[in-house]
Amino acid sequence: MNNRFVNWIIFIVLCIIWGSSFILMKYGKEGLNPMQIAAVRIFFGGIVFVPFAFLHFSKIQRNKLGLIVLMGLTGNLIPAFLFAYAIAKNIDSSLAGILNSLTPIFVVVISLFFFKTIIRRANILGVLIGFSGLCLLTFSQSNISFHHFGYALLIVLATFFYGLNVNLVSHYLKDQSPIHLATVSIALMTIPTGLVLWQQGFLQLDFNNDTVRYSVLASVILGVAGTAIATILFYILVKKAGGLFASLVTYGIPFVAILWGLLDEEKVTALELLCLTIILFGVYLANRTEKKR
Repeated sequence: MNNRFVNWIIFIVLCIIWGSSFILMKYGKEGLNPMQIAAVRIFFGGIVFVPFAFLHFSKIQRNKLGLIVLMGLTGNLIPAFLFAYAIAKNIDSSLAGILNSLTPIFVVVISLFFFKTIIRRANILGVLIGFSGLCLLTFSQSNISFHHFGYALLIVLATFFYGLNVNLVSHYLKDQSPIHLATVSIALMTIPTGLVLWQQGFLQLDFNNDTVRYSVLASVILGVAGTAIATILFYILVKKAGGLFASLVTYGIPFVAILWGLLDEEKVTALELLCLTIILFGVYLANRTEKKR
């Protein structure tokens, strides 16, 4: 089978999986609280990786373990809780998907200001355009209030942590296998999430209740598919097609999220689509120069 065709299949599958994660969180909130949604997601994603983590752990440099734990926290654990809390407080899944497209903007911002990457005009212009799209999106919400705005900011904060995670990996862990990093870091997150599930009384939930069962199922699928399987697929795509092509998944995710939102009868306005276009143009401009360095 043609390699390019396989790359596009993986690309589309990733867009569908990650673009569907927001609606799965929305379904999860019907029977679970935000702590339980996030903990179930990361715990079961980590469980899938535990056998691989045992094989890969010996290949990790011991002086890098602290960074790998930090990688798991910033790239998976903390964002999972932030997204779950935001969507549990009635932030539309389609809006969450749009805001998630800010991740590459934060990759550039953190690289510029914290890791002293050379600042070029295109970087700055792309960041400013992306930020203007975020501002327009925020103030275009008809139901905006400080309460609503605060929960939307949780998603923005989650994308900041994603951006921080990318920079930590690229600056301090680039000598390690990305697959080894992913399996070990996510498997380690089963420890704190297992404690959260115990503290939140997960085993005492009424699993005879259909709502609870469906919510748990949605969160487990989110963890196994959206965290474990998608992570492996992403690194396969990076290896086969390169990081530039793989990074373009960011452009497909919000459109899948918007489609799910429409199917779930969420209202998506033309202005929101315009804001998405502005943000993605900013992402393109900010990252185009980065790739040429």
